[in-house]
Amino acid sequence: MTFPDEFWWGAGMPSVITEGAAPTSDLGAWEREGRLPTSEPGNGFASAFADDLGLLAVHGFGHLRLTLDWARLEPTNGHHDAEAIEHLRLVLGVARDAGLSVWGCLHDGPLPGWFAHDERGFRDERSRRYFWARHVEFVGEAFGDLVHGWVPVHEPSRWAMQGWLDGSRPPGGRDDSEAFAASLEAIHLATVEAALRLRGGGRPVASSHWLVPVFPARLDPGSPPTADAEAMASVVDETLRRSWLRMIEEQTLVVPGRAPVEVPRAREAFDVIGFSYRHALAVRGDGALLPYPQTLAVGADGQVAWAEGLAVVLHQLADALPERDLLVTGLGLATDDEARREDHLREALAIASEAVDDGMKLRGLWWDSPIDARSGASAGPGRRGLFGENRDPRPAALLLAKVAEGGPLPT
Repeated sequence: MTFPDEFWWGAGMPSVITEGAAPTSDLGAWEREGRLPTSEPGNGFASAFADDLGLLAVHGFGHLRLTLDWARLEPTNGHHDAEAIEHLRLVLGVARDAGLSVWGCLHDGPLPGWFAHDERGFRDERSRRYFWARHVEFVGEAFGDLVHGWVPVHEPSRWAMQGWLDGSRPPGGRDDSEAFAASLEAIHLATVEAALRLRGGGRPVASSHWLVPVFPARLDPGSPPTADAEAMASVVDETLRRSWLRMIEEQTLVVPGRAPVEVPRAREAFDVIGFSYRHALAVRGDGALLPYPQTLAVGADGQVAWAEGLAVVLHQLADALPERDLLVTGLGLATDDEARREDHLREALAIASEAVDDGMKLRGLWWDSPIDARSGASAGPGRRGLFGENRDPRPAALLLAKVAEGGPLPT
């Protein structure tokens, strides 16, 4: 089996991985306070970008989701950093010359501290409609001539979950379901608003929604899930997946616990329905989230490496949006076992190939992220890169390169 010549092989490069958290970002403030290890300089991409972009191009990558870090571009309210803008334009130009189509990502976790704290972030409607809209317009004008397309927000629901449910990212809320619901609603609205603005520049726009297969937890492998677990799993799936799909299909956003919100033109906001897949979840009757499948060992990040979940979310999307182009904007695995990483990629490639053969409109697959960070919070538990911090290709990188160059998919 081989993939079509026009298949989009690519990678996602978050700013925290490439450069570390910007000092003026909300995540940078956490690092100064000692709540997280220092992540700068990430994987050194800021200085090694020319070599890194060439490395990706040589290994078959044609597309790149690159975060245009708001906190570096506008470190203080209303003040744009001319050096940061010039540097980013240089990076984008080198990427284009290397044959890479860059999709500019406007938000991928960290936010400027002045926006997140002083102006109350996306949950404040005035801030979202003014400061966020102003930033979207600026980025479109400053970099629109150098990008191939746009990804307004990467993994909006995961951002809301980390900030208000598990407390792993700013503002560090834990089990604050009311704030989580309000933040999830706000980030969905911000994503659509940005997409509609960016489409006006004539570049394609892709969503990048975190899709998670959700299953009711079992007390033991031989027993059926409880009714409470079934009900709670349905709530979680409604929150993380179905509410987002309904916004796109019906142009109405209904986050559980919130009143319905009409979202005009949501159906036309995205040229490509992009999504990331990391892992699946099992949900207990009390709402606790567990790794899934429950019978398999967890990895370095506390989750189960389960490639079959990619097939689950692909079929869910194809059934819900049969006429839309689909794109895997983020696929990865946190592990120090290189054989396991290669197997995970091989399984994912087989799933993607089968989807294409079955007639699904799957346009591409992007690995997240290609080059390891050196240290700190950006490195995380386990390694996600196809290349180590010294840029040596791992077996999975060589596998992907062969398939991207038109070689057959290995069994």
